[in-house]
Amino acid sequence: MKLAIIGNGNVGKGLTAALARPGHEAKSYGRGDVLAAAVSGAEAVILSTPFAAAEEIARAADFTGKVVIDVSNPVTADFSGLQVGHTTSAAETIAALLPGAKVVKAFNTVFAQHYAGGLTIDGTPIQTFVATDDDAARQTVMQLASDIGLAPVAAGPLKNARSLEPLGFMNIQFGYMLGLGTGIAPKWQIA
Repeated sequence: MKLAIIGNGNVGKGLTAALARPGHEAKSYGRGDVLAAAVSGAEAVILSTPFAAAEEIARAADFTGKVVIDVSNPVTADFSGLQVGHTTSAAETIAALLPGAKVVKAFNTVFAQHYAGGLTIDGTPIQTFVATDDDAARQTVMQLASDIGLAPVAAGPLKNARSLEPLGFMNIQFGYMLGLGTGIAPKWQIA
């Protein structure tokens, strides 16, 4: 697939490299890049930016018909809580900003460091939870996740991002605030 990754921080760069390994045409774009052409030429777009950048990005290009994967966790500047949550989510806010797009919440519980390290912990693939209202978009993202070595888990409709984003926040708390480091990831046991 041809993928535009908006955001060239650690997660954006990590996803770009991970998606290129199985042969996807993945390119990351940062501030100052012309996003309209990048989005228009992509089959799917990954928003790997802070949640606060969503409005600016929505104005920068036409996302109509695109699968848009939101990896953000809407944490406050001091990492003490979430900017939105429980009655809405960053993903739902982004979907409202991009009414013609097929928005998917995924990859928000995977630390950037895992993309360079094989996306496994003790040989077990890390899970990513995939929430969206569009079944075809879900299958696309689950395939992308499988392609790079993650274990995708269908997580229901986009409104379930209201739970996935606090899970991402808790992962950040465990990793950085509670000292467990970035070698961790949440796992849902499935029988």
